Amino acid sequence: MPASRPAGAGRAAPPPSPVAGQQAIQDRLASLPPDGGEILRLEFREGSATLASDGEQQLRALANALRTTESRLQVKAYASGDADNSSRARRLALSRALTVRSQLIEQGIRSTRVDVRALGVPSDGGPEDRVDLLLLPR
Repeated sequence: MPASRPAGAGRAAPPPSPVAGQQAIQDRLASLPPDGGEILRLEFREGSATLASDGEQQLRALANALRTTESRLQVKAYASGDADNSSRARRLALSRALTVRSQLIEQGIRSTRVDVRALGVPSDGGPEDRVDLLLLPR
């Protein structure tokens, strides 16, 4: 007689629910020191300013968590590029930052709570094609 397998064995785990994502972001917000800090990193495809669907879900969860506060966000956007064409990287970074800001505004976060920084090519050793969201000091 073959050995029985546990229920669900061999199946892929379902993606996290938006509620689980929101709880993780709320936990992250609660654990930040008073001087703020990074709460979310969104990665982009090279050359693109379009958010992936998981990025949209993460921003919805962040907006839901921020509705209970008056905290401000800083959106720091980066893009790959080289020293010879740094303005191109800054333009793409700005497009990414504005995409993120627009999504937050659509979710009910006032534009005055979102500070946008288009930094172009990163110098911090992190991924090049990304947007970091930081909670500003209270």
